[in-house]
Amino acid sequence: MNGLSADLGEVAAIRDAVAAGGAGVADVVVCPPATLIAAAAALCSGSAIAIGAQDCHSERCGAHTGDLSAPMLRDAGATYVIVGHSERRLEHGETDAIVSAKAAAALDAGLNVILCVGETEAERSAGQALTRVAAQLEKSLPQVARLGELVIAYEPVWAIGTGVTPTPGDVAEMHLFLRQRLAARLHGDAVRILYGGSVKPANATELLHLPAVDGALVGGASLKAAEFLAIVAAYREPTN
Repeated sequence: MNGLSADLGEVAAIRDAVAAGGAGVADVVVCPPATLIAAAAALCSGSAIAIGAQDCHSERCGAHTGDLSAPMLRDAGATYVIVGHSERRLEHGETDAIVSAKAAAALDAGLNVILCVGETEAERSAGQALTRVAAQLEKSLPQVARLGELVIAYEPVWAIGTGVTPTPGDVAEMHLFLRQRLAARLHGDAVRILYGGSVKPANATELLHLPAVDGALVGGASLKAAEFLAIVAAYREPTN
């Protein structure tokens, strides 16, 4: 819940940097608040920047005041949508079944889906991180998921907005585990797995070169083009 029309300059700066080759081999998606989707899509029309939404409803239309359907988002210019973000699960009580229904609706509308999973601090402390994430993944995946349209984002809930980042070993373990789970269900090598949880320029290079980490779901550091672009640049830096 950040961003007014005056902040579209940040999107323009990202667009221009990517056009100048600043993204390297990275695919760049910007997910602004719903109020800015149409404007951001117009701003990035014809560029390599894709625009996404932060959530959608599971129904195409109906008496759901205040909600936005996947077709509405597509009509506004979005080509991606995030579903199951931990804040939606926590603050809005979204269950795995709801997330699965939203993902199915988004895919049906022709949107690419970024599906989020992740454990709480209590679950990790209890040694239940892998079990919890496996259950979330299994129950949140839509039955109609098609390769090339689904992205998984692992976001340890306890690391979001806290400045605390899991150890590289923790991240690699979870991503390799997710890759194995996906392979059993969806030919997992074709599904990109992003890491999200206090990603910033200072730790991006290390995180983005871990095994099975295919990119980042960037939170607070995406609010300023310079910070976000530094993370994008890290994706293409060689490991030492």
